[in-house]
Amino acid sequence: MKNYKTKQLVLMGLFCAIAFVAVCVFRIPVVQWLKYEPKDSIIVMAGFLFGPMAVAAISIVVSVLEFMTISDTGVWGLLMNVVSTCSFAFTAAIIYKKHRSQKGAYAGLFMGYFLMVVMMILWNYIVTPFYMGVPRGEVAKMLIPVFLPFNAVKGALNVALTLIMYKPVMRALRRAHLIPEREGGKTGSAIWNRSTILVSVVLLAASVLVILLVRGVS
Repeated sequence: MKNYKTKQLVLMGLFCAIAFVAVCVFRIPVVQWLKYEPKDSIIVMAGFLFGPMAVAAISIVVSVLEFMTISDTGVWGLLMNVVSTCSFAFTAAIIYKKHRSQKGAYAGLFMGYFLMVVMMILWNYIVTPFYMGVPRGEVAKMLIPVFLPFNAVKGALNVALTLIMYKPVMRALRRAHLIPEREGGKTGSAIWNRSTILVSVVLLAASVLVILLVRGVS
């Protein structure tokens, strides 16, 4: 039991490190100044493994690291990062914890997706005027043409990348003896089949299309 707890702490530290590297290195321009990084896909995988509280812990750690190093949005940006990640990954982890099946995984990911989009529209309206230094009326004008498509694309990429990466990551962790064979086999097979690949491809294609359309309009 003690050995498992140690491995869990090591794994959570590993997920923190990978998520932070993803923030620093893999940034994709989407709408105007807004960029996507795949950290939420990494954090939600930790949530599927260790539960929603792992999501909260890793989200806070990574957001604080970002705040202390590369972020230029200050405390407001830190707060927005935590809210965004937890809206998606915490929700997905809660649902998957209760329903450890393919349907539970899909339900968690898509519920997290829609909740994140709604929450970030609300939070952008409330918080963005403070750290951008613009009137709230100007922010309101950006909600539909800027923040909505950005968060829609962000959520779709989060879901697609999670579905694509989950099984290979679980297989690698099992081979490294960082997770039990029984747990890895159970969770790995639960969200990986041909329909998963199809859903991922559709989401990726839709994300690219939205990015091209928004850039064409702007």
